[in-house]
Amino acid sequence: MEKISLKGHDFLKLLDYTPAEIEYLIDLAAELKAKKRAGVAHRLCEGKNIALIFEKTSTRTRCSFEVAGYDLGMGVTYLDPTGSQIGKKETIADTARVLASMYDGIEYRGYGQEIVEELAKYSKVPVWNGLTNEFHPTQILADFLTVKEHFGRLSGINFVYMGDARYNMGNSLMVGACKMGMNFTVCAPAEYFPDKALVDECRKIANETGATLTFTEDVKSGTKGADVICTDVWVSMGEPYEVWEKRISDLSPYAVTREVMENAGESAVFMHCLPSYHDLKTTIGKEVGEKFGREYMEVSDEVFESDRSIVFEEAENRMHTIKAVMLATLTD
Repeated sequence: MEKISLKGHDFLKLLDYTPAEIEYLIDLAAELKAKKRAGVAHRLCEGKNIALIFEKTSTRTRCSFEVAGYDLGMGVTYLDPTGSQIGKKETIADTARVLASMYDGIEYRGYGQEIVEELAKYSKVPVWNGLTNEFHPTQILADFLTVKEHFGRLSGINFVYMGDARYNMGNSLMVGACKMGMNFTVCAPAEYFPDKALVDECRKIANETGATLTFTEDVKSGTKGADVICTDVWVSMGEPYEVWEKRISDLSPYAVTREVMENAGESAVFMHCLPSYHDLKTTIGKEVGEKFGREYMEVSDEVFESDRSIVFEEAENRMHTIKAVMLATLTD
């Protein structure tokens, strides 16, 4: 693997990175994963410290950053939604300058993309996007590492995203797929397609990489021949409970079921960034399911628990790809 220097770079969205840089991070993650599996120590950031700002809580993102940081030999400070004064008693710019004077890197998980962009503007150390309303770049690196492990390649993969594609997952997968020469399909009602300006930008990228972009409301044609079927929860974190009724009405035909996977083909796999409402065993899942008479939401339990599901490999890969991002941006 030819080394690419990313030291000092922020990791805010995949639009900022070239296909070669994205591939480098994925391959670096694979190397680090192999070392982790073999029990080979890789404390390559010994003595460094990082701050994790979480305005939105998370299981996978927090654990991934913390374990990755510890594996690399770093000290980690977690700031939960009550542990930081960012945007409340202290401006984003001031927060960035204070934390950058104490830490070697800053992660932000929260709301608008403009917040993480402003943090990066005023920080003298790398800033990493753990999730905003608009983009979720670390998740896409994990997704693509998982796809590459399963199929041996990214270029030419037929990747279908079903459901609400207007926010961070739909946006970031579309950008990433276009960067990496994949065939990306959004299968959803037209009002749930991504923003036109971002679509236009992605089409320009696709023209350079050989990727294709397709938008369809037809489930059968949209999923036929897919290598990967991916979805996400229908109601994003922070949205009010009341929006469930419309989302369920609009998106129920786009739930990933056995019939959808069979239509895709024998080799198709299922992916989901988690958490998932595939049964009634969670508090929210049970409440919503009982209210609307459903046993599952965006994916059936039959698919989620099947041999075609690679969601837990995908979840593990969050840690390996986040480790790669931090290592690449903190060291030569």
